[in-house]
Amino acid sequence: MSIVIVGGNDRMATRYQDICKKFNHKSKVFTQMPADFENKLGTPDLMVVFTGTCSHKMLGTVKKSSEKKGVPVEHVHSSSVSALKQLLSDIKGRKYVRS
Repeated sequence: MSIVIVGGNDRMATRYQDICKKFNHKSKVFTQMPADFENKLGTPDLMVVFTGTCSHKMLGTVKKSSEKKGVPVEHVHSSSVSALKQLLSDIKGRKYVRS
């Protein structure tokens, strides 16, 4: 499964990717909004938004992109490692199907 993580702490970006690897997921992490952000999101199987550390502009772009491409979004308030691990273990049995 491919996952895009939006928000979080700059120093934790590689830890987020390592955790996703342990759960056998490919991941991209955007802690800050780059130029041409909507195109860089791509079409992952799931988008994870750390709402506590995500700007309103980034959140709006994620919402617009997910609605256009039919990608499910999971919102997590905390941007901690344990919150990401909990989310990944919770979604382990779920099947995300794009509409």
